[in-house]
Amino acid sequence: MADVLEQDQTHQTLQEVNQALENGMFVHVRRMLQDMEPEDIAHLLEASPPKERQVLWQLTDPEEQGEILDELSEDVKDGIVAQMEPEKLAAVTEGMETDDVAYVLRSLPDDKYQEVLAQMDATDRHRVEKALAYPEETAGGMMSTDFITIRGDVTADVVLRYLRMKGELPEATDALYVVDQNEQLIGSLSLSTLITTQSDIEIQEVMDDADEAISVEMDDSEVANLFERRNWLSAPVIDTDNHLVGRITIDDVVDIIREDAEHTMMSMAGMEDDEDTFAPVMKSARRRSIWLGVNVLAALAAASVSNMFEDTLDKMAAIAILMTIVPSMGGVAGNQTVALVIRGLAVGHIGETNTRWLLSKEARVGLINGVLWAAIIGGVVVLWKGNLILGLIIAGAMMTNLLVAGIAGVCVPILLKKLNIDPALAGGMALTTITDIIGLSVFLGLATVFLV
Repeated sequence: MADVLEQDQTHQTLQEVNQALENGMFVHVRRMLQDMEPEDIAHLLEASPPKERQVLWQLTDPEEQGEILDELSEDVKDGIVAQMEPEKLAAVTEGMETDDVAYVLRSLPDDKYQEVLAQMDATDRHRVEKALAYPEETAGGMMSTDFITIRGDVTADVVLRYLRMKGELPEATDALYVVDQNEQLIGSLSLSTLITTQSDIEIQEVMDDADEAISVEMDDSEVANLFERRNWLSAPVIDTDNHLVGRITIDDVVDIIREDAEHTMMSMAGMEDDEDTFAPVMKSARRRSIWLGVNVLAALAAASVSNMFEDTLDKMAAIAILMTIVPSMGGVAGNQTVALVIRGLAVGHIGETNTRWLLSKEARVGLINGVLWAAIIGGVVVLWKGNLILGLIIAGAMMTNLLVAGIAGVCVPILLKKLNIDPALAGGMALTTITDIIGLSVFLGLATVFLV
């Protein structure tokens, strides 16, 4: 109910803003934007066509533009950043988290992001360059370099006085990291432990061991899985020499989980997860036409099977009427399995040790459903067409195709992953092609042998 009310409020705000823009009430729009949170402004920008989006961006408070950029989807953010001058972009990134600045700069051409770096002060530039040195989809690429370190041989009272002297903590700080003289991580101290510890006790006596630090090279999806399983709020990041180089917080992980979910959903339709809803027509058409071309090839492969049995289809109209049922049922059953396996691969449930068991299980599921629906569809065809042989043929093809769909639903995503092809992008299409070809081949082949 709350989500519905929030959506209604968003649509109402968008309508009011668009109306004010149409009437040239730019001062009124600026005041409206000043009363909104950065994440709400980002949502408003994403829900606006390109022309209105550019006007809205010009009317936002420059001091909030960094936070707004951080909340935007990649495609929308890239469009806005591409129009900004390096000096303006450098000013906007002041005060942003290091990982967020790196996220913004990665989308720029090399020459432009070098210009932006040149506009930053030496400290910020060094931090951003350090973050940019790591691949984007790794712990190093998503970590923040803003954290607090302490020594293990000082007392809790010394640490508390040090924190009071600093005045403020980095955003989302729930722990301090204990390092030795070589900046190697030896432990962590939660703030709750710090404030409940006697003031004269040394940190090394109450700190937690650093045995759960994240490697800087770890894949971001694996990082998200660790946070989910262990209910972390933050975690330290170390390099190969155990030096503390950064930390990852739960807000970064939530972004990764959301992006992975969007990627899976959009990839199944052959689209990019960050595609702008209001992108220019030609840009959207170009992106989608590539996947449509791949699907045309798959459809032609299935059509070629039907063409092989052209004489059979000419001689018996009932076969032409019923021929779509078998591949359709196989496609639905196979895609159910594909979705299950893709999710298992994404969360790390499927590996070398349990793949064979899963294959056996899905084959048995396919066989049971095959027998059940073969009996139902076969019986319906016998009653409908009055032809027992035709009913047995479609029943045999149905059982075969559902069994193949279960097996292929497991094998296809796993094979694609081993070939470094995204299963979410190609799994459904590959599976549908297989079930179409098998279903049509078996049904039309049996019909040719026993009926024509």
